Amino acid sequence: MAGKTLLKDQLFNAQTVEQLASEHGRAIAGFDAARFCARALAGFPERELMARMSWLADCLEAQLASDFTTLADQLEAAMPPALSADKKDDDFGQFIHAIPGILAARHGLEHHRARAMTLLHRATRRFSMEFALRSFLIRWPYETLADLAVWADDPHYHVRRLVSEGTRPRLPWGKAVALDPAQTLPLLDTLYADPTRFVTRSVANHLNDLGRIDPDAVLARLARWRAQGGQREIELDWMHRHALRGLIKQGHSGAMAALGYRADAGIEGLITLDRVAVPMGGALSFDVVLHSAGDMPVLVDYRVCFARAGGKTSEKVFKLKTGAIKAGVPFRMTKRHVFKADATTFTLHTGAHRITVQVNGRDVAEAAFALTPA
Repeated sequence: MAGKTLLKDQLFNAQTVEQLASEHGRAIAGFDAARFCARALAGFPERELMARMSWLADCLEAQLASDFTTLADQLEAAMPPALSADKKDDDFGQFIHAIPGILAARHGLEHHRARAMTLLHRATRRFSMEFALRSFLIRWPYETLADLAVWADDPHYHVRRLVSEGTRPRLPWGKAVALDPAQTLPLLDTLYADPTRFVTRSVANHLNDLGRIDPDAVLARLARWRAQGGQREIELDWMHRHALRGLIKQGHSGAMAALGYRADAGIEGLITLDRVAVPMGGALSFDVVLHSAGDMPVLVDYRVCFARAGGKTSEKVFKLKTGAIKAGVPFRMTKRHVFKADATTFTLHTGAHRITVQVNGRDVAEAAFALTPA
């Protein structure tokens, strides 16, 4: 069986490097595409995904002008056509086109802020400049936020998305940016009404990040947007669910109420495990039965309390079911949870574990089991 192709090799390989070389070779006089490709590919084996982007920038700038204004002109001349402004979602572009952002932050940050921001504005229509933008928010917060306030109304939805995505409190892989919610929420006040899901998903992700810092601010903003009616109800409902998912996992009562789930519902539950000892790599099946004296919607999650090294524990929340429970009618669910021994993101340890069933943010049942050697 052929081995799985790593993401870094899917994104950065001979074909994509040759594409980047061709784009610059057509636009820049004297650009040696063969030399660029040879050097770039020779440096890939020892580098991971993000490091390959920086390496491509190193290889490219070796053949670009030394003054930033000319360099920016060259990068813009080599850009492929902008991504379609007519699409609504799933149009991410190619990672090789992140290079202008790297060079903008590397050479334009201190003394060419305005020209560098223009470069980001044009480049983000090919590939999101969210990582590069963070450097400008850190170095020039007020000036950059002023630019973003204008970009929030840009005709191209990739530019509008950058306003939200680039200012997220916890952007994956991105530099930490210490912005007060009072600085960024006014930007989202414009973007929440956007007709494009690519933008509203970013707004919801931004709020989900913010929920870890200031849940009350998130709930208040969502309530304000609901009252304003600037967005379609069906889209606003989706944004609520996506923005509050982190708080829902925590069982936050305010988030539950915002989605129509009563935390004081008085639901009783019973969980039954198919075994009390699960071998590493094996699966645990369990049944859950809920009873309620009244009719109401329910959001059911389950938490696994994992044994960790040194006698510590940690919990992870998993989705189970949403639905409507009827008074006096058992609400039944069955789940099979696999404990992957070779998971790369979470290391399992043998020992005592526990499953807790959570309904509308309130614990209603729990059961213990042990994870044993395979």
